[in-house]
Amino acid sequence: MDRRQFIATGISAAALGSTAQAQASGFGNWIAGFRSRARAAGISDRTFDAAFAGVQYLPDSIRRDRNQAEFVKPLGEYMATAASDARVTNGRAMVRQYANVLARIEATYQVEPHVVVAVWGMETNYGQRRGDVPLISTLATLAYDGRRGRFFEEQLIAALRILQRGDVAPRNMTGSWAGAMGHTQFIPTSYQAYAVDFTGDGRRDIWADDPSDALASTAAYFRRFNWRRGQPWGVEVLLPRGFDFGQTSRRSPAAWAQLGVRGVDGNAVPNYGEASLIMPTGAGGPAFLIFANYTTISRYNNAQAYIIGVGHLGDRIRGMGPLRTQWPAGERGLTRAERRELQQRLTNAGFSTGGVDGRIGPNSMAAIRAYQRSQGLPADGYASLRLLQRLR
Repeated sequence: MDRRQFIATGISAAALGSTAQAQASGFGNWIAGFRSRARAAGISDRTFDAAFAGVQYLPDSIRRDRNQAEFVKPLGEYMATAASDARVTNGRAMVRQYANVLARIEATYQVEPHVVVAVWGMETNYGQRRGDVPLISTLATLAYDGRRGRFFEEQLIAALRILQRGDVAPRNMTGSWAGAMGHTQFIPTSYQAYAVDFTGDGRRDIWADDPSDALASTAAYFRRFNWRRGQPWGVEVLLPRGFDFGQTSRRSPAAWAQLGVRGVDGNAVPNYGEASLIMPTGAGGPAFLIFANYTTISRYNNAQAYIIGVGHLGDRIRGMGPLRTQWPAGERGLTRAERRELQQRLTNAGFSTGGVDGRIGPNSMAAIRAYQRSQGLPADGYASLRLLQRLR
């Protein structure tokens, strides 16, 4: 590791200093030690040498890993981007352009085209932002100097196995700063487990301009986690006046209809299986009955905003219209520190949350509802910024 490699990462020679020199020396020593662990995992010296030729320590990957902002963007703003008119229009164009391959993917994996294309749109804007960071460099950097060294070393070993198998050349193995790869942003261990060679050329090439392998791999992933063809991820519903917001547990659509919960068309939701009720922004925003496919999407990314984003984008690509109920303006989630403060203030006010851990689980939601009822507010159990401000 020499000074030129650091300069290539965007650090000037004048700014290099002793810290960068120490990083260079430490990184080189770490690579030397990692070789034996890679060899024990079945990585040949030939594969290792080809992968690490020209590898660089990437300070930007460390900076971004240590400064990931907690997601608190208002859900309405997030959804405006996730299912924007342009993204919907482009998604429909992708369904038409790749109609033949998507039809074969659906026949093979029983996952509908609009679902696969929605993931593609959310992850890389239909391949436009696949990432150009050298994967071995960023994974090695994060394994050496990151917060989750063990996790990233596991990803690095998986990446080396991908190279050893011949699915991609080292120079073409690029992705995000965090090691997600290709059109639909697989991490290396997920790639190893679920990626497929749909084109039949002997390589699972999720990086190619042709997205066939990437789209099929996403469908294979969903199929592995029990995607149910023909079942929606969720259905927007309207709640009756005076609805008991504590009733969110799974039940049939018919049982929900008996409680007055109906689709936005005024009819009972069709029987797609048991469903739970969610209100992502409380009583003032959209409500959804969510089905088993919601959980399948969560295996790809467990953030609620992402799951709803993929689901709704897919619905729009399929031809459905916008949501009937608008997202509350400026309504954002609480940070972990704010959630802890909310729990502490509720407990201090006599509404115990059963602990102060920053996680809004059943106990915290029950405490919120009890407090809301005491104040004559809709008892939706939603941990909002407005509620926190009221308690301050």
